[in-house]
Amino acid sequence: MLKDAKIFVAGSNGMVGSAIVRALRSKGFVNIVVKSSKELDLKNQQAVHDFFSQEQPDYVFLAAAKVGGIHANNTYPATFIYDNIMIQSNVIQAAYDFNVKKLLFLGSSCIYPKFAPQPIKEEYLLTGSLEPTNEAYAIAKIAGLKMCQFYKQQYGCNFISAMPTNLFGVNDNFNLENSHVLPALLRKFIEAKQNNKQEVTIWGSGTPKREFLFVDDLAEACLFLMENYNGNETVNIGTGEDVSIKELAETIMKIVGFEGNLIFDASKPDGAPRKLLDVSKINNLGWKHKTNLEEGIQKTLNWIQKNNFEMFT
Repeated sequence: MLKDAKIFVAGSNGMVGSAIVRALRSKGFVNIVVKSSKELDLKNQQAVHDFFSQEQPDYVFLAAAKVGGIHANNTYPATFIYDNIMIQSNVIQAAYDFNVKKLLFLGSSCIYPKFAPQPIKEEYLLTGSLEPTNEAYAIAKIAGLKMCQFYKQQYGCNFISAMPTNLFGVNDNFNLENSHVLPALLRKFIEAKQNNKQEVTIWGSGTPKREFLFVDDLAEACLFLMENYNGNETVNIGTGEDVSIKELAETIMKIVGFEGNLIFDASKPDGAPRKLLDVSKINNLGWKHKTNLEEGIQKTLNWIQKNNFEMFT
């Protein structure tokens, strides 16, 4: 990508999109187009068409999505499947209509079967049933990556897709009703320490294992793929390392400095027993993550403190 190429980052206000914008700016890209959801409703086909007609972007990072944790996915499945299918379909079609040079679509590791062999290789897609608690979101994301493959097959578009593991970091969602596990735990421990609580309750048994990637590492991977990968198959992005939810909680607890007790509520759902991505494909291409779990959590905590916990309100 030339430094003055026009680059549209869809979802630039979100955790992933804002990290991609930071990464682009740090690399010297100067013509970055961003729109908030209030300025441009990506679910509106005509609005997206008009935007692409006016802006004519050269490259598109499709990071916009309706996202949430187990509770949100389980409670609002119709919203998750509709919003995500509309967003990605409108952007991918407009990218084709207006001759975008290259598009990167971001999916999620939840697209893989619930009981896929571990670590999960890209070719395990559609080889088994999905985790029921986020099936709606997963089906939408599978449709998005298949659209990229089929537009490449039928029209020759250079549309690629990447599947990140669980993400966290700056600009994360810390709402306890619909956030993912790491930001939810981080908020719980911070508030427990502030309020001198003696215990923190954690959903599930604590035994499921999860992989976590600091969002700025993901952004670097996205730029790497945009400049170095043109294949038809999706690419996993992760660390290749996982921890149990119990180990995660203990790590956050130590970094925050909470000294109370952990209570595991086994009546709450665990989700998939394990989700670890096989990242040998992207590692072999030449990219590897830089930030370990502890460093990433500390950086996120520093950002929360710098912003005076505003994201908790």
